[in-house]
Amino acid sequence: MPVPIKKVDIVKKRTKKFARHQSDRYKKLDASWRKPKGIDNRVRRRFKGQIAMPKIGYGSNANTRHVLPNGFKKFLVSNVQDLELLLMHNRVYAAEIAHNVSSKKRIAIVQRARQLDVKVTNAAARLQTAENE
Repeated sequence: MPVPIKKVDIVKKRTKKFARHQSDRYKKLDASWRKPKGIDNRVRRRFKGQIAMPKIGYGSNANTRHVLPNGFKKFLVSNVQDLELLLMHNRVYAAEIAHNVSSKKRIAIVQRARQLDVKVTNAAARLQTAENE
């Protein structure tokens, strides 16, 4: 089984999502972030006690950005040829089979990944036979 080159502890500066101003107050407002634009808006003017706005300082460490908890970065694979790209990078990237790949091709991809010693994050997806269901 492939292991990542270096397993660095992933530290998130903020794990809570940034909620849209007053989305807790009105059902019609979705919680997804929108920057307040009003001239009198307390959040935009950064008054004490108001919700935080996204800033560049909340960004992740460049060494751990896009790194999965298992230490690999994700690489989307649609066929066996895509998997060949990971031959020299099997300790940095892990393959993830795209959602629209058939179960027949999934089996071929997983077998080839085992030969190349490439980790597949969703290797067990859609591999059950009709008898097992």
